[in-house]
Amino acid sequence: MKFLGMGVPELLIILAVILLIFGPKNLPKLGSALGKTVKNLRDGIGSGEKEIEEAADADDVVEEVVEEAPKKTVKKKVVVKKADD
Repeated sequence: MKFLGMGVPELLIILAVILLIFGPKNLPKLGSALGKTVKNLRDGIGSGEKEIEEAADADDVVEEVVEEAPKKTVKKKVVVKKADD
């Protein structure tokens, strides 16, 4: 029996190493956390695909907005000198 290209002896060695690292008390917590992570990942992927399908099915009217470039305003400075009397 092969799982991800590994046989039973390799999987048992990996399980033993994990058991030594985390200990028998923390192993159920680790399994639970891993299960919740996988579930949340699947839910996230599923909801993302669902939103994409809903967006593709929606007949939204898209209004095209054409923006004009702002007009340049030129200010001229006029200097008026008073005539001396």
